[in-house]
Order: sequence, then structure tokens, then C-alpha cells
Amino acid sequence: MRITIVAVGQRQPAWAQDAVDDYIARLPADFKVELKEVKAEPRSGKGNEPIQRLMAAEAARIRAAVPADGRIVALDERGADWTTDRLASALGRWRDEGLHPVFVIGGPDGLDPELKKSAHAQVRLSSLTLPHALARVLLAEQLYRAWSLLANHP
Repeated sequence: MRITIVAVGQRQPAWAQDAVDDYIARLPADFKVELKEVKAEPRSGKGNEPIQRLMAAEAARIRAAVPADGRIVALDERGADWTTDRLASALGRWRDEGLHPVFVIGGPDGLDPELKKSAHAQVRLSSLTLPHALARVLLAEQLYRAWSLLANHP
């Protein structure tokens, strides 16, 4: 199975990158997870940029990074509240159907509404607001945990 994570933002703290790399490295070769980082749209810091324009520009970069056979799963604070068991079940089903899930993590302002609308699923990682670096770590850990469930690994 191939899984892709497309995340807006290219410079994450070393601790976060190390944790993501660690979880991805634990997975077997037949459960490949690839992280693709896309550039965040520059903000002036004055707060006068139209947020919609910023998110649309990031969405274009995200779409360009999504493989042609990708099935987008948008991570969003208003998405469905999945358990680890439900994630494992979805991954198992997608694996069996030969689908390629692509988990998308937005930028500082979130994901473009049109991108979210076109996603196959919208899922939230937590009811808490998470920094983007921690969201990456949590997603990588949950993918590892879901694989463990599917493989009957303790």
C-alpha cells in the first residue's frame, strides 16, 4: 500500500521531523508512507492579505503534489472524528481496493474550502488545536498504529 502525506510548510522543528521519520521508518516496505512538503504562500505579516487567495495558492500547490491516483483525505478541525480502529479499517479497505490515500495538512489558515469539498473524506486528528508540526507527528504515529492493528502487531 502507498500512502502520501502532503503538508504545507517546509521547515519543521527537528524534533518533529525526527519523530515523523521514526514512525515512517518503522513501517514495512509494503506499507510505504511518503511525506511531500509544499511551500506555504508568503504572508506579509501585516495581516492584510485576503486569506482566500492565500489558501487557494496553497491548494494549487497541494493539488500539484497529489499523485494522479490519489484519494484525498483532508485533515480539518471540523472533519469527522475517527478512532484509530476506524482509520485502520479505512486503510485496510483502501488497501484491498488498491486505492492510494493522500492525507493533506493545510497551512496556517487551514485548507481551501474547494479543496476540502473535493476531498474523499475530511477527518480531524483531535478536538484540540494542534500546531502543524505536532499534527504531522500525530498522523505518522496513527498510521503506524493503524498498520499495527491491521498486522495484528501488539
